[in-house]
Amino acid sequence: MKEIKKILCAVDLSEHSKQVAEYAATLARNLGASVTVVYTAPSLSQYVGFHVPPNTIENFVGEIVTGAEQSMENFVAENFEGLSAKGHVLIGYAAEEILNRAKEEDADMIVMGTHGRKGIDRILFGSVAEKVVKNARIPVLTIRPEA
Repeated sequence: MKEIKKILCAVDLSEHSKQVAEYAATLARNLGASVTVVYTAPSLSQYVGFHVPPNTIENFVGEIVTGAEQSMENFVAENFEGLSAKGHVLIGYAAEEILNRAKEEDADMIVMGTHGRKGIDRILFGSVAEKVVKNARIPVLTIRPEA
């Protein structure tokens, strides 16, 4: 079995992210691994053609990123104390950004949550976790949040 020394933990900074972080932190402690925590903000570039000025979209995304960076800093401090952990806020499509960052970081494993959407929600929103699992070249541990 391959040694796991770098874990990429993908979160959405919702209330369920703490559960995902617990798994990543436990694995990191037991394996002596470092953790890179990522959150992906939407780029919203697909709305440029809908009578929304590009600078308005850029400003809005900028505000999301600024808020997410502060939230990420607090999240990493609270959930990964005593571990080698760093947080990053990415911009784009979540599944693509998670996979790209895992490759860039040379991660050995991805830990992420799944919302367990069903029916029309799944059709409309898809599953980031499913896309990551299908396309990752490393193991992916998915955590379904408790109700």
